[in-house]
Amino acid sequence: MVVGINLSPATNMPGAITPIIPLDMIAHIIQVALTPVFLLSGIATLLNVFSTRLARVADRVDQITKGIEEADAGEVALLAAQLSHLRRRSLALDAAVLLAAFGGAATCASVLTLFVGALRDATVASVLFTTFGIAVMCTIGAIGAFTAEMLMAGSGVRAEVAAGRRSSEQE
Repeated sequence: MVVGINLSPATNMPGAITPIIPLDMIAHIIQVALTPVFLLSGIATLLNVFSTRLARVADRVDQITKGIEEADAGEVALLAAQLSHLRRRSLALDAAVLLAAFGGAATCASVLTLFVGALRDATVASVLFTTFGIAVMCTIGAIGAFTAEMLMAGSGVRAEVAAGRRSSEQE
């Protein structure tokens, strides 16, 4: 005896061999449908982290631009260098946000493909493979861009510490 869900005999779905869907097949469908949801949740979390980092960069830019107005010539050069560094960080974060957003859109396209695939069984597998592959590649790219920004942030902090040490040694 096969345990499953009995579909009405009027089912005209292409490829339907039996009107009963086994429970293990239902479990597999649920697993396949949940995978993009977890990826989408992870991408949303990354976007939250990216936006927080971008806000910190923006706050620092505001501080530096206010400091430039009151600084002497030597300090202006140092602050301008910091602004240049913050610009590179913001560009890396922009790339991370764009890649993550595109990865999220590709993940949503994968979910849509799964639903369309339930209606049509033709070439859905190749579309699903492509959209989910794009989502994974964009997420990897976003993580790479975020890693670059983190490395820039670390080098910026180390440069500020070194500049602080030099100025304290000169005094």
